Amino acid sequence: MTATTASSLVIAGTEILPGTTHKLELACTKLYTDTTIGIPVFVKRGKRPGPTLFLSAAIHGDELNGVEIINRVIHSKRLTNLRGTLIAVPVVNVYGVISQSRYLPDRRDLNRSFPGSPRGSLAARLAHTFLEEIVKQSDYGIDFHTGAIHRTNLPQIRANLDDEETSELAHAFGVPVLLNANLRDGSLRQCAAEMGTRILLYEAGEALRFDELCIRAGVRGTFDVMRHLGMIPKSRSKRNVIEPVIARHSSWVRATDSGFVNHHKKLGDWVVKDDLLATISDPFGTILDTVKANKEGIIIGKQNIPLAQEGEAMYHIAYFHEEAEDIAETIEMMQDDLLPDGG
Repeated sequence: MTATTASSLVIAGTEILPGTTHKLELACTKLYTDTTIGIPVFVKRGKRPGPTLFLSAAIHGDELNGVEIINRVIHSKRLTNLRGTLIAVPVVNVYGVISQSRYLPDRRDLNRSFPGSPRGSLAARLAHTFLEEIVKQSDYGIDFHTGAIHRTNLPQIRANLDDEETSELAHAFGVPVLLNANLRDGSLRQCAAEMGTRILLYEAGEALRFDELCIRAGVRGTFDVMRHLGMIPKSRSKRNVIEPVIARHSSWVRATDSGFVNHHKKLGDWVVKDDLLATISDPFGTILDTVKANKEGIIIGKQNIPLAQEGEAMYHIAYFHEEAEDIAETIEMMQDDLLPDGG
């Protein structure tokens, strides 16, 4: 029996019936102080059958935009007529959030620890629990991420766009850029794909910061995916339709020297080969070197801190087969829709 048609659902030992809502905790190991902590889980089941969709955030403990996205989703009146099941996990890496760290206390990256093991490292145990209790019971998932510390990402979806159904979900999410991202060993997306659960990875904003545009884009995108899946009614309001551009490749442009950085390009800018991205200077303001684009494409991620070590990643550029210079208009349209007052 698939997650779509199952009449009963059991998470953390609790049976969740259609038409009910529950807040649960998945047990984790204890802190040094003998304090028990758990992974918070919100489950809402509609009275009518439909798909099971999970939402997850803070797999990396310092990536917090997704926490607020999930909070806004689960408190929305749009879920009143829900079909199917929504499983929302606002904080997966509880340890990382407590310590404001990307990693777990064992210094492992949770998103490189799947499928995990019930008797392995702390990361492996947490990955195993999340996979067995949440992912295995879901048809679809949206996993929320941000850029790393001192780096910002343009709102984007990363997914296996060669899979037709996943590509349709990615287009439905409605952000300017879709990146056909390879599956990485040990990642949630890789394990979910092997289990038949289709996942979108939403990247937007910066670690340890709330970004209102990125949050609003994530909330709207989530509801648009749910509409596409028939989980909530179609929207009656009319708005601009985001036509995303699809990138098949991306790479980081790295610092050519160490020093103080003056950025000349911003997120969402279309650049061509040899465009000036930044200058690197010594403490006296003497320019040591320039950082230039190595190919034509769109800046989908950039470093924020005005310091650079030689070889450090500075600009993440996505490359396209077709012309996509009108991406700036698409980004402006998204900003106008989501932040009409400029706030």
